[in-house]
Amino acid sequence: MQLQQLAYFVAVAEVRHFTQAAELLRVAQPSLSKQIRALETELNAPLFSRARGNITLTPAGEALLPLAKRILADVDTARLEVQELTGLRRGRVRLGATPSLCAGLLADVLRRFHDDYPGIQLLVEEGGSRDLVKELTRGSLDLALVILPLHGDPPLDTTPILREYLVVASPVGSDDADSRATQMPRRSYLRIEDLRNRPLVMFRPGYDLREATISACRAAGFEPRFAVEGGEMDAVLRFVEAGLGIAVVPSMVLAGRPGLRGTPLVLPDEEARRGHHGPGLLRTIALAHRKDVDLTHAARAFQDLLLTFLVEAGAAARLPAGVETLLRD
Repeated sequence: MQLQQLAYFVAVAEVRHFTQAAELLRVAQPSLSKQIRALETELNAPLFSRARGNITLTPAGEALLPLAKRILADVDTARLEVQELTGLRRGRVRLGATPSLCAGLLADVLRRFHDDYPGIQLLVEEGGSRDLVKELTRGSLDLALVILPLHGDPPLDTTPILREYLVVASPVGSDDADSRATQMPRRSYLRIEDLRNRPLVMFRPGYDLREATISACRAAGFEPRFAVEGGEMDAVLRFVEAGLGIAVVPSMVLAGRPGLRGTPLVLPDEEARRGHHGPGLLRTIALAHRKDVDLTHAARAFQDLLLTFLVEAGAAARLPAGVETLLRD
């Protein structure tokens, strides 16, 4: 049974005339009659009574007519929904992002996208980069803002978009003995070695920052000492404010936190000579999606808007402190 056959059947049933139905459908009358006969053969029942030139529905035709109308209406509804989706009036975007980006940059991008496409549902998952890569690979996300390099060679396409500088977050407070362990030297920068024997507030596993901090300490010849571990970004910052320890964080997350001071981290001289740019420890943020799945129209529209936003914000110097765009016009 074909949709075309049902459409021909409904047209004949409504006008009760084969020739007029063919004219309405703009098809040849013999072709219409042939499709009706094929439908009757498939159903093994006559649908029309053709006595003396009058066309009437048989009991089988009477039973089929409301069903055929409902099927054709559902098809029209489905077609309309797909057309609305491709026209970006409906749909969804599932986006993953690290906490620093959710707190410091993404809100403006989401607001602009919502203003342009109010019918598109935005679903944002906040998490560590390694967790987001897993979710993206599983198909739970359409796009994700992740940290390069990726680990394990997942099947993802990545576009580097931002460079984000890391700082040591420490509490702003007195220099008495109780707070001495978390008070960092008042210099314009710190080295990884300055973290030796300092209590660190550490992110839970799954955060790229956790692995980056531990690796940097081990490369400098010591094991980091954890005062507290297992927190998300907001909890880590609150623990530092409370004086539990210090933490290595992206500089942009300190905006609006007067109780914290951020001191840039510099690379050891040997690493700096290998081509790292700028004076501090940094990381590269990329926009990623699966290689084996085409982006939906809505996700592609979000990708285009995000990249345009970053180019414009970079040119106008409107990016958060400690963030540089890697995109150019």
